[in-house]
Amino acid sequence: MKPSPTATTKPTDTAAVDAYMQTLKHPLADLAALLRKTILAADKSIGEEIKWNAPAFFFTGPMEPFNPKEYRRHLVVFNFYRKDCIRLVFWHGDRANDQTGFLEGAYSDGRRLAVLAGADELKDRKKAMLSALKAQLRHMR
Repeated sequence: MKPSPTATTKPTDTAAVDAYMQTLKHPLADLAALLRKTILAADKSIGEEIKWNAPAFFFTGPMEPFNPKEYRRHLVVFNFYRKDCIRLVFWHGDRANDQTGFLEGAYSDGRRLAVLAGADELKDRKKAMLSALKAQLRHMR
């Protein structure tokens, strides 16, 4: 489906995320940097910004206008609440149809969570994470 002439795009804010990451005080800051790099490398249409006081990733391509409270562009946001892991909130994780167990929860708004505690775990679960991201993107294009 080709976007209409009124479809909008959204610019990425890499400078804000760079600044945030430079001051991040979390025991798994290195994992956060690796996750960021992995998410951005998954598809050229993924942008980043700081939202909810953490790096958030979204679809930058054209979309029909919508209510911003619907978060249609959003893919995943980091959650640094816990110190022993990084939680990833996949806004439309229900679209991924994950059968691997990577995504947890069954929130009625479509969110799903992934929990990672180290680089080795990311290496083992990278394929499932990329699959979840790409499944969300397919629904946005």
